[in-house]
Amino acid sequence: MSTPANDVAKTLGLDRQSKVTSRLKPYLVWGGIALAVVLLALFWFGRQSSGLVQYQTQEIKRGGLTVMVSATGTLQPTNQVDVGSEISGTIKTVEVDYNDQVTRGQVLAKIETTKLEAQVKQTAASTEAARARVLQTQATVSEAKAKLARLVQVQDASGGKVPSKAEMDTAKANLDRAIADEANARATVAQAEATLEAQRTDLAKAVIRSPIKGVVLKRAAEPGQTVAATFQTPVLFTLAEDLTQMELHVDVDEADVGKVREAQTATFTVDAYPDRSFPARITQVRFGSKTVAGVVTYETVLKVNNTDLLLRPGMTGTANITVQQAKDVLLVANAALRFTPPQAAPKPKGGGGLVSSMLPRPPSSAPKAADSAEDKQPHVWVLRDGKPEKVMLKIGMTDGIMTEVKEGKFEPGMAVVVDVIEANK
Repeated sequence: MSTPANDVAKTLGLDRQSKVTSRLKPYLVWGGIALAVVLLALFWFGRQSSGLVQYQTQEIKRGGLTVMVSATGTLQPTNQVDVGSEISGTIKTVEVDYNDQVTRGQVLAKIETTKLEAQVKQTAASTEAARARVLQTQATVSEAKAKLARLVQVQDASGGKVPSKAEMDTAKANLDRAIADEANARATVAQAEATLEAQRTDLAKAVIRSPIKGVVLKRAAEPGQTVAATFQTPVLFTLAEDLTQMELHVDVDEADVGKVREAQTATFTVDAYPDRSFPARITQVRFGSKTVAGVVTYETVLKVNNTDLLLRPGMTGTANITVQQAKDVLLVANAALRFTPPQAAPKPKGGGGLVSSMLPRPPSSAPKAADSAEDKQPHVWVLRDGKPEKVMLKIGMTDGIMTEVKEGKFEPGMAVVVDVIEANK
């Protein structure tokens, strides 16, 4: 049964056009697939035909090379002194403040001395009493000597009959006893004088003076503060002798310490002046080691000129120590020494062809030949007719980027391979 829509389609000829399209549709699909395969094949063979390995090269040049060792440490004064108190007491006055310039012998602080002065007076009186005791014993000695002398005269006059032997022995013992008392009195005087001298020294130490000429870095003393000098002397002031000459103490790693020597030059930077570099010179490489978190380092001292007083104690400095330097030598990039040309991919066995080349294959795992003794020797690769060729050489110092060429058939401008730009896989 025809419908109005079918009648219209017949009238316009649309039903005939749809039949033609349905017959051509399979051919159009297979034609599109064939076109895609042809284009893929053209792309594949074009890639195979242009699949030459391309290398990146860098020229050997002549120039200077500087090898540096980097280390970090802190700035310290050349001579830093902690000033404390050897006696206990209450601080009476403090005469200086932070950053004050002080001279040798200048008064820094004073401790209350009332008790010390009383002790000095008491000991002085005891000393005078001891001296009087010496005079008394001297008189006793004189008296004992005179009595013994009279007894000797009587004995001589009587022909030894009088005095008796007991009286003579008693007189001699009294003289010896008097001499001993005199010696004891003199020792008491010496003891009293020593105690008096010690107390006078303590009295003098109640005035704390600067032992050096310098500047006050720290002050831990305040008026009225009690100082207790027991087992450890309390530190009241920290002085730096001369801030125009300072030291940078850095920790050099054990792997680099063999290169570091006294008198080597260095430069360092601090966070306060990131755009400025300061010169320094090594004055000491200490043998004692320090181990922090399993890392062994050796303390190295660098002398720093701080005439402009920009640097301050405690600043962290990062130093670059010049350990080796050469001028006008041949230099090769370290990348060339590390370069190894890629291994050529093995060709597939069998007929191959387009279909086999398009099918996925497992990755090749060709066994890698063991490194020969020659491979372990320093060498670079140069291009000969577009292919890399190994050239042996003898190298010297390196800064991590460039290496000195000591022996080898090289000239400035000669290109060596450093990397692969493109290769087919």
